[in-house]
Amino acid sequence: MAGGVGGAVGVYLERNRVEGGVVELPQAGRESGERAPGTVAGIAARALPSVVTLHVRGAGESGTGTGFVLDGLGHILTNNHVVEPAGSDGEISVTFQNGDTAKATVVGRDSGYDLAVVRVNGVRGLRPLPLGNSDNVQVGDPVVAIGAPFDLEGTVTSGIISAKERPITAGGERGDGSDVSYVDALQTDAPINPGNSGGPLLDSRARVVGINSAIRSAGQGIGSESGQAGSIGLGFAIPVNQAKRVAEELINTGRATHPVIGVTLDMGYTGDGARVGTTGRGGGPAVSKGGPGEKAGLKAGDVITGVDGRPVHSGDELIVRTRAHRPGDLLRLTLERAGREFTVTLTLGSSEGG
Repeated sequence: MAGGVGGAVGVYLERNRVEGGVVELPQAGRESGERAPGTVAGIAARALPSVVTLHVRGAGESGTGTGFVLDGLGHILTNNHVVEPAGSDGEISVTFQNGDTAKATVVGRDSGYDLAVVRVNGVRGLRPLPLGNSDNVQVGDPVVAIGAPFDLEGTVTSGIISAKERPITAGGERGDGSDVSYVDALQTDAPINPGNSGGPLLDSRARVVGINSAIRSAGQGIGSESGQAGSIGLGFAIPVNQAKRVAEELINTGRATHPVIGVTLDMGYTGDGARVGTTGRGGGPAVSKGGPGEKAGLKAGDVITGVDGRPVHSGDELIVRTRAHRPGDLLRLTLERAGREFTVTLTLGSSEGG
């Protein structure tokens, strides 16, 4: 028996080439932690100190989202649906990448754009994220998303811009349309999950080109990430050019303005295009007197089929295309009336959002 055991041990030692009974495996030595600026790791290293996690608590509701530092004054941009659960008397806590936390107050928010600005006070060393230009983004460009999916703060994912100018709507839980957001969105396959909302979508130079706001989940359609479904590679971000304008208005006035055509749409219309209704709210005219639509010659029953040469297939899509502009911009609308097609130009009016 002793001979058999000794032979087995000998075979084991020979096969594993162990000398003196100590195993030491080869391993790479310590390397520098620096990465090239354009790599995902390089982008993350520059951006992470400027990204925060928001914990929101209100009457019977709570949630987690993401935001990023806009300036040295303590302003932080996020989504409206992230801070909405706080209501008027809830609590918003901001956690920075180094673990520090601070209380935040809402400066302004807008459900139509699904954007909000909060502010922290007494926090030193804030590092604003540089804003890019979403008009420069091209399909196929690499992007990096940072957020707190399922409260896992500082999570970095990467992908590409899958498409531009995707007309999406999200929200609508109230049933009266007052909480619906309309976005001419950037589409990305960078994984976005519940908790990523409000976080930055970054280009290869670590500049913000979008604010991650919605995902499409299998079997659930498009919506904010308030549900618990995970990413299937269809994420949507608010273009930073739109977010910049809205953020500036929220900081300066507490409210954002919405560009308007001055007509009431028939949202029940099932044909192709967006049809002007026959009556307005409260039984008034569908084309507001003295409004941009009336000045441009729009009439009740007109079907709007295009904006600036781009097709429009529904009332929601027309609102999205309109919201991508500023009040005062010129719009070229393609109309169908009594079997005829023609084009009119109007100057967008303005209304306050909420």
